[in-house]
Amino acid sequence: MSSKLLKGTFILTLGTIISKVLGLFYVIPFYQIVGKEGTALYSFSYTPYTIFISVATAGVPLAVAKFISKYNAIEEYAVGRKLFKSGLVIMTASGVISFLILFFLAPVVAEMTLGGKDAEVSVEDVTTVIRAVSFALIIIPFMSLIRGFFQGHQSMGPTAVSQVVEQIVRILFVLAGAYIVLNVMEGSLTAAISVATFAAFIGGLGSLGVLFWYWYKRKPHLDKMLEEDKGTVDISLKEIYKEIILYAAPFVFVGLANPLFQFIDQITFAKAMDAIGEGANAVAAFSVLNFETHKLVIIPVSLATAFSLTLVPSVTKAFMEEDRADLNRQLNQTFQVLLFLTLPAVAGLSLLAEPVFTLFYEHKDLGTEVLRIYAPVAILFAYFSVTAAIMQGINEQRFTILSLLTGLLVKLSLNIPLIKLFETQGAVFATALGYTVAILINLFVIKTYAKYPFRLVLRRGMLIVLFTACMYIAAGVVYKITTVFLSPASPFQALIIVIICAAAGAGVYFYLSFRTKLIYLLFGSRIDRMLKKLRLKS
Repeated sequence: MSSKLLKGTFILTLGTIISKVLGLFYVIPFYQIVGKEGTALYSFSYTPYTIFISVATAGVPLAVAKFISKYNAIEEYAVGRKLFKSGLVIMTASGVISFLILFFLAPVVAEMTLGGKDAEVSVEDVTTVIRAVSFALIIIPFMSLIRGFFQGHQSMGPTAVSQVVEQIVRILFVLAGAYIVLNVMEGSLTAAISVATFAAFIGGLGSLGVLFWYWYKRKPHLDKMLEEDKGTVDISLKEIYKEIILYAAPFVFVGLANPLFQFIDQITFAKAMDAIGEGANAVAAFSVLNFETHKLVIIPVSLATAFSLTLVPSVTKAFMEEDRADLNRQLNQTFQVLLFLTLPAVAGLSLLAEPVFTLFYEHKDLGTEVLRIYAPVAILFAYFSVTAAIMQGINEQRFTILSLLTGLLVKLSLNIPLIKLFETQGAVFATALGYTVAILINLFVIKTYAKYPFRLVLRRGMLIVLFTACMYIAAGVVYKITTVFLSPASPFQALIIVIICAAAGAGVYFYLSFRTKLIYLLFGSRIDRMLKKLRLKS
């Protein structure tokens, strides 16, 4: 791999990590400003918005980058520019259409969300905040195409910087806007959340500003490349977009999975809670489920996203070359490393659910209970993303649609009955069952078409489970001791508890991994290089 590509991948990964970290920690002040009703309203608007964004843009940057890179490699630069010019028009049109659809469907979505009954918030409140966030759809698809264009030229800086700027601008507008509306202007909660959701549009403008600046700086170089175009390939726009759609479609379905599961909760949760006499608590409980705990649970899934983006090309290469040994090695490595990193993370999050929830939001029994059972579901989120990426790598992406639809059907069928039985936790159980069915289908497809044996993963997996159990017991003992002197109900003391217990658990886990050489089997010589950089090994 070239140093330029390595550098570009590092920059893009760093930008994504910074963006996600910012997206996690802003919820602490945001929750303090707007409370549980505010975060519920915010979640009501963001779930349908995320679905529309996933349909409009998921896979577009990657598909455009792959297409442009392919033709740049044979010095047919005009083909990529042709896609870029027509794509800007098409993505602008799709953005405007998406905006109009969501804007005018907002009352319908709000009615479905609350079942026509006003709880702590009204149908009109939900309609207002959905319409406020829908404006972002006008510019996000347009922006995603520009990012893909730069990535196709192996320039990852514009995407990374624009992601971080978008997130910073959005968060500042969210926090400042909500605070000013509630505390300075003494406005309503609905007005404050409308400003907060409209921040997605403002963040998009900030990102576009960065991208336009990069375009201005690099246009002379891009035009010079165009002058060197060979001009031997004449490809129609129809053929161009057929290739783009074929590549982007699987990413659309993977990107839709989580928002669609959340949307099922959104349109069934209030009805189910009302049926068991808990309608008055539905909005607060939904906030815990789809905003507060979900923001924490999704953290380990970021790793899976990174895996799925980098996995496809190498798996495709090994599969097309019929290099069975290399394919099996890559799949072994992926499944094991993912389990090695996510299992202890979710186990620790489940164990420390009470102080973690207190640290980010407030001390709340329902938040602790839901987070404790929701945390392990992050493993399922991660494995769905990765198995779907592997299926694309072996050219069996059509089964991604089957597995996703089957998982959604399970979720939709069981959600209301399980909520009636277990209240908020029932929605988590339904999500876990839906994802489990989808993953089993994916694994069956991988075993059948890639002829992949799971024996090594199962053996190593048992070892990872054993180490995680040891870590859990050690951290649990430390947790019991620390809570004698410190209270998980206090945010500052909760922070100390989390730091001490996490350090103890991680120490035990990595000690066992080093003693048994498991960490070397998974990461190889990279571990020694990392230790030398940290001066932990000579």
